[in-house]
Amino acid sequence: MSLSMKLRLPFLKNPPLVSVVRLAGSIGMSGRGSMSDTALAPVLERAFTKGKPSAVALEINSPGGSPVQSSLIGGRIRRLSEETKVPVIAFVEDVAASGGYWLAAAADEIWADESSVLGSIGVISSGFGAQVLLARQGIERRVHTAGKSKSMLDPFQPEKEEDVARLKALLEEIHANFINHVKARRGARLDANADLFTGDIWLARKALSLGLIDGVGHLKPKMKDRFGDKVQFRRYGLKKPFWSRFGASLALDAVSAVEERADFARFGL
Repeated sequence: MSLSMKLRLPFLKNPPLVSVVRLAGSIGMSGRGSMSDTALAPVLERAFTKGKPSAVALEINSPGGSPVQSSLIGGRIRRLSEETKVPVIAFVEDVAASGGYWLAAAADEIWADESSVLGSIGVISSGFGAQVLLARQGIERRVHTAGKSKSMLDPFQPEKEEDVARLKALLEEIHANFINHVKARRGARLDANADLFTGDIWLARKALSLGLIDGVGHLKPKMKDRFGDKVQFRRYGLKKPFWSRFGASLALDAVSAVEERADFARFGL
């Protein structure tokens, strides 16, 4: 039977297709070696539209990162899912914490390994103060601004109470956005009697009891249970450009790798 003949026979259907998108690493601005909305946009577009998939499966292994990029990526996933009518199922590997959980919550269902770390629904800002070191070296910091808040939280000057208060107010607003996203996506599945938004983390069984995930399971077995043994998988993910291996990009990649390693280390990974 020729291929053209086969395609014309309505009873010979193609096996179900699941697009698998890998979302691994820290979430940050484009061009810094981490996941960003700009970098992932064409990847997600292909995953939802190429070959008429029955579902898009997200392989998530992320300790978080930028709240804005997390929101943009999550929003893009939802828009594409609604436009194409393709459901999204997230599968967590080592960790889906902070922004990583934001991405997981963009899915219609969340599954995880028994030892996966989930949660950290909170916001953090960290830095260093170097004013004492400068003073010991006899270095004087000189700052001139137009606008009293322009030098907010300058690491080379003593911390000011009003700057800390302003930062905490910003963090609280971002935290509220995160909470609203989780509540909107997880809805009645969440344990209404538990305080889920302290920044705490849990393993999968506890996360399941809290309503943060839908079950314990792995990608291929779950997709075969749902779509049959003949289901096919098509993988998508970010690829490093050839030129990134050379010159200054090599040093930038090394710095990004150290930062990402520190992000994962926060969760004992």
